[in-house]
Amino acid sequence: MTARILNMTLVLLLALAGGAAAFDGEAALHEAAKKEKEFTWYTAHYDSETAAAVCNGFEKKYAGVKCNYVRATAQVAYQRLSQDMKGGLAIASVISSTDTSHHGKMKKDGWLQPYRPKNLGEQIGAFKPFNDADDQFVATAAGLVLINYNSSLVADKDAPKKWTDLLDSRWKGKVSIGHPSFSGYVGTWVVQMRKMYGWDYFKKLELNKPRIGRSINDTVTMLNAKESWVGAGPLATTLQSKDKGNPVAVAYPEDGAILMISPSSILKNAPAPNTAKLFIEYLLSKDANEIMVKFRQDPVNVHVKPLPGGRSIADVKTVRPTYDEIDKGIPEVKELFRDTFGI
Repeated sequence: MTARILNMTLVLLLALAGGAAAFDGEAALHEAAKKEKEFTWYTAHYDSETAAAVCNGFEKKYAGVKCNYVRATAQVAYQRLSQDMKGGLAIASVISSTDTSHHGKMKKDGWLQPYRPKNLGEQIGAFKPFNDADDQFVATAAGLVLINYNSSLVADKDAPKKWTDLLDSRWKGKVSIGHPSFSGYVGTWVVQMRKMYGWDYFKKLELNKPRIGRSINDTVTMLNAKESWVGAGPLATTLQSKDKGNPVAVAYPEDGAILMISPSSILKNAPAPNTAKLFIEYLLSKDANEIMVKFRQDPVNVHVKPLPGGRSIADVKTVRPTYDEIDKGIPEVKELFRDTFGI
């Protein structure tokens, strides 16, 4: 009886220390992770500031384990992992891409190991259909691509109201977008625009001579610098920039904001497999999602709400290509984009 009471007390103390109820097996997994000491996370999910905060939160919650993050655009992160695999190098234990086709390809190529998180019950129900049926990737981040603009240059009433408004000649030389060859968010947006309006949408957009960055976050940088007036950009980074005092705002397109679902996977050759499992649990946790929303990311945990100033995804009209459309479409639109825009 005494041993049972001690065990129950230990579980309670661990839960209180972690700030949330412990999941089944958390203490044992933490002990196994401490023996591995550190792990590396390749991620395209957030900007560097948010990724650093998520890593720091993990280290505070799970003492004795170091989180090393490598933040890059989706394509760069995937190419880096591909080079590791070809070279027989085991560096990353977890990869999180914004291009869902990457996870499908990694699964097909046998790069991933299955893991079903104990914290899965904490995941918002709307995101569960985007988890892999074979447990080789799970949705750990979500966001929106919508219209952003510089509010010191564009009045709210004059901001574009739908995606086709970006084709208006009054925005010539004033539109910013990212590049589908680098960003999974941009690739998914391009696939969806083609699905809704055909490739003529981009032929017409080219006539407006948009400024083209790499990451979708580059649209925010260009708005802040007044290099562009409007853009097709990310909700989270735009609101994060606004919170810092920059004159940027968002418009939720009448024809639908693009819903972005970003998965995470554990690599089969992970140098720190136990830490990787612990980190996947953490990404789904209330603690991690409370950090994410401070940086204007959308929560995937049922107990966490967005900060004021941004709408809940559930309250927004959203559109999204299917996994198959993304898997087939992104390679196609990369070529079409280069042909149309010359870069």
